[in-house]
Amino acid sequence: MRVIMMGSPDFAVPTLDALVDAGHEVVAAYCQPPRPAGRGKTLQPTAIERRATELGIEVRSPKSLRNGAEQEKFAAPKADVAVVAAYGLILPKPILDAPRLGCVNVHGSILPRWRGAAPVQRAIMAGDEETGITIMQMEEGLDTGPMLLVGKTPIANKNAAQLTDELAELGAQLMTQWLASPDDYAPIDQPEVGVTYAHKISKEEARIDWDRPAAEVQRHVQGLSPFPGAWCEVMGERLKLLAAEAVDGFGEPGEVLDDQLTIACANGAIRPTHVQRAGKGAVAAEELLRGFAIPTGTRLA
Repeated sequence: MRVIMMGSPDFAVPTLDALVDAGHEVVAAYCQPPRPAGRGKTLQPTAIERRATELGIEVRSPKSLRNGAEQEKFAAPKADVAVVAAYGLILPKPILDAPRLGCVNVHGSILPRWRGAAPVQRAIMAGDEETGITIMQMEEGLDTGPMLLVGKTPIANKNAAQLTDELAELGAQLMTQWLASPDDYAPIDQPEVGVTYAHKISKEEARIDWDRPAAEVQRHVQGLSPFPGAWCEVMGERLKLLAAEAVDGFGEPGEVLDDQLTIACANGAIRPTHVQRAGKGAVAAEELLRGFAIPTGTRLA
């Protein structure tokens, strides 16, 4: 098939690779424009731009798809389908309707649960036992279109990065499976019950609330690791917790209970295993404590 790929982050790269490996003709790759990043704030291309360039695929990075000129340019290759995976722009109706088979999305949840921007993080933080990929026909609503194919996987103790990588591979597999024989998969309308929204994670939301039960705090850490990272303040310094386990313990919420950095929550306690100080690399908690003593009784904010 003649395919337009639309994606931006690492999550989309396995799908692009799978399209090429399956012999589809990728006529263009749409992605977000380069953004300033790092200490030097130099412009950095998206993962899809880098990979498409390596593959010799034309890269397009419009800031909007709402003007007529961009819509005509999109329609010009007469693609059979547009494959979308974490693209980052709303697709207006002329874009959705341009390819023969429309626009088909690799969405990182089992719809209708966790429509929206952060389905992987929200599933972990909510304590869901499983999540997955929904291949869906896109329409103008937010992740409301009919489902074409669904794959599931247990969440277990995976953090957000690990689960995202797993879902990216699953999404690539399911998308190429659907493209091989799209007529075999009848669209199924999403159920009207069970709809939840995965709102974007705000910077303030990443701050740990010690007044929550330990199991919730542990999932909060797991769901935001490694980025943006659940954080707290320790003696005036920001500390990210990248991995932690829920343990027995009792004290005032946010109180350090022992020399292993066990921290009391509203119910139970957590013990961080990997942490990161501001401006430094991630380390094991015991390594942190060797150079940055946090005495028993310290209150974390």
